[in-house]
Amino acid sequence: MYIPRRYEEKDREAINAFVRGNSFGILVTVSDGRPVGTHIPMLLSAEGAYLVGHISRGNDQRHSLVDGAQVLAIFPGPHAYISPRWYSEMNVPTWNYLSVHAYGVIELMEGAALEEALATMVDFYEHSMPRPVSISEIPSKTYQDDLRGIVGFRIRVTEWQAAAKLSQNRDDQSYGRVVSELENSEDAAARAVAEAMRKKRTFGP
Repeated sequence: MYIPRRYEEKDREAINAFVRGNSFGILVTVSDGRPVGTHIPMLLSAEGAYLVGHISRGNDQRHSLVDGAQVLAIFPGPHAYISPRWYSEMNVPTWNYLSVHAYGVIELMEGAALEEALATMVDFYEHSMPRPVSISEIPSKTYQDDLRGIVGFRIRVTEWQAAAKLSQNRDDQSYGRVVSELENSEDAAARAVAEAMRKKRTFGP
């Protein structure tokens, strides 16, 4: 991913938090010379070294998921259009966004390792629900039928690339105006970008 230095995020704790908060990503592999991708949740391990997920056996991408294969996981975050009228001096329009790319190596999972990963994933997404569901509550036949229909994997991450393009190149007046305009937007993603900008720079009230 092309990241100008001013927009590069290097804080691993911040990257880990972003991936956990935006875990529905895109798994990209190469099959017969052609890039293929699937939108799936990929959960970051507790120590931050692995991404864990699974795809359907009915998905042709499974053929490119072999031990040792190089893959790319993309985690898009909030993004918003930035109008030139929001700057203190007229300039070109642009787009603010947050995104993380993770490059790594596939390791297939099955048996107890896969079942443990599935239980961890369900617990992660259920913990904020009013009445959290655990794997043990799912009828055994339903669970086993679905288990046979997936290919589990983990990605040993070898490189992180993280971009936080948040108007860092603008003066405080322009920066504050961009934040204000985004905060007043009806678009939830725009408001999320504004929140990230407030965390990135102190610029006034």
